[in-house]
Amino acid sequence: MTRRKKPEEFRSFRWFGVKDLRSFGHRSRLYQMGYDNAEIAGKPVVAIINTWSDINPCHAHLRTRAEEVKRGVWQAGGFPIELPAMSLAETYVKPTTMLYRNFLAMEVEELIRSHPVDGVVLLAGCDKTTPATIMGAIQVDLPTIFVPAGPMLRGNYRGQALGSGSDVWKYWAEKEAGRITEHEWGVMERGIARSFGTCMTMGTASTMTALADTLGLSLPGASAIPAADAGHSRMAALSGARIVEMVFEDLKPSDILSAKAFENALTVHMAMAGSTNAMIHLIAMARRCGVELTLDDFDRMSEKVPVLCNIRPTGEFLMEDFYYAGGLPALWKQLEPLLHLEERNVIGSIGEAIRDVEVHLPDVIRPLDNPVAARGGTAILKGNLAPQGCVMKPAAADPSLLKHRGPALVFDDYDAMMKAVNDEELDVTADTVLVLRNAGPVGGPGMPEWGMLPIPKKLLKQGVRDMVRISDARMSGTSYGACVLHVAPESYVGGPLAAVRNGDIITLDVAERALTLEVDAKEIEHRLSEWRPPERDYSRGFLKMHAEHIQQAPEGCDFTFLQSPHRLPEPDIH
Repeated sequence: MTRRKKPEEFRSFRWFGVKDLRSFGHRSRLYQMGYDNAEIAGKPVVAIINTWSDINPCHAHLRTRAEEVKRGVWQAGGFPIELPAMSLAETYVKPTTMLYRNFLAMEVEELIRSHPVDGVVLLAGCDKTTPATIMGAIQVDLPTIFVPAGPMLRGNYRGQALGSGSDVWKYWAEKEAGRITEHEWGVMERGIARSFGTCMTMGTASTMTALADTLGLSLPGASAIPAADAGHSRMAALSGARIVEMVFEDLKPSDILSAKAFENALTVHMAMAGSTNAMIHLIAMARRCGVELTLDDFDRMSEKVPVLCNIRPTGEFLMEDFYYAGGLPALWKQLEPLLHLEERNVIGSIGEAIRDVEVHLPDVIRPLDNPVAARGGTAILKGNLAPQGCVMKPAAADPSLLKHRGPALVFDDYDAMMKAVNDEELDVTADTVLVLRNAGPVGGPGMPEWGMLPIPKKLLKQGVRDMVRISDARMSGTSYGACVLHVAPESYVGGPLAAVRNGDIITLDVAERALTLEVDAKEIEHRLSEWRPPERDYSRGFLKMHAEHIQQAPEGCDFTFLQSPHRLPEPDIH
């Protein structure tokens, strides 16, 4: 039987329970806010880290969910305090939320460490907020539970289901080809996002919340509940109640986030054909736990695990359908032979969570003997163009492009690329390999989601809908196509991508996991010796910190001084 903590062992006791002048000040200020000491004495103090904001549609409901978490905390005998954190609205924060992921992680770490709290509830879900809040909580290692924001309701256009992101790219191509009118586009614009919540495709948000769930940090299955479903409110309250017990049990992230837990997350990622962004985030999260995760681990698991989730952009359905099919526990059930079932979560284990689970829609969550694709959702490529590796999602690409050889058309910045692809006189064919550089962690800055380079308008009108595209950028998890991403090292710091010139032949061979620039090694070396990156103003503030300390994609794009399991000491209270 697990030993239960006594109230005088709580971290918050150091602030409120000691009979000294400083505690007098803490208690008197509690009275100032309208509370009585009886409301907090002997009770766990629970921090609710809320990433809500007025301009984050993914998190528009988290102000309400925070109140529901509080309800659960009060009912279970705890004392909740809500602490706001940076919201990182994926749609609006420029140049990219990825620039600020580590900033949010630092903020969460310090919010928890510096306040009189015993346990933590993380309210997040939009792409970078899930890994960032978890990374911050890992460093303090107090009992923690993650409440995912949940996917929005599926979109609708004239009775047809629409998926955020994925269908935007699809129908934009049709509009640019002259096959959709402005009126039709406007109707679609109003119907594609029908409620609060994250993207309802298998984008980065749904990928990362599912991986957090698989790692054991959420109530099992919480990640698939649609944000607008009443069950989401109940889950929030239950999470609030559960964190109080976790404080008494002293159940911490370090008790849950083992190497096998991350292997389970890799398995689920492949079975979902999850976002390519997961490579960066999972590596960063794992290394903060002292678990050495590499791109090779992703590729190894890709060979072992088939794609079972028939969800856009790889498949046909949406996250709402996934929930009705049984959600994440149903996927775990299908993956039962491949998972470490004994791994702990916030209430038990994966094995216990799937004991009575069934798959209700077998075409949405396929069995192992009838997969969507026989191999996992991602591939790690290497070669003289990406000596440290790069990433591709083969299941979301035109199969004819998985082995391809063609001439490069190179762009040094986003604006030049957009001007060129809209020029109907552009010298380009379907065999051309589009290359965008200076869009990596330093060069972007922040590695923006520019990796799904647009198909040139000239080719769209010819019926071309996919072509090989290469960059040191990321792409949205809702995107698709033969896009090679995260080329490392990036061009801005002198990676081989900087040596590519128009007309150079590039060979892509996914089966061989190879990406090759057909240029002599000495010529590449000569070109790189003459390379000068474009000027960037990194003279102050967070941009300066980011440029000086950011790691490359295969290391998780964490800061060099953060990627460690080391924990700072408890703050002095004087």
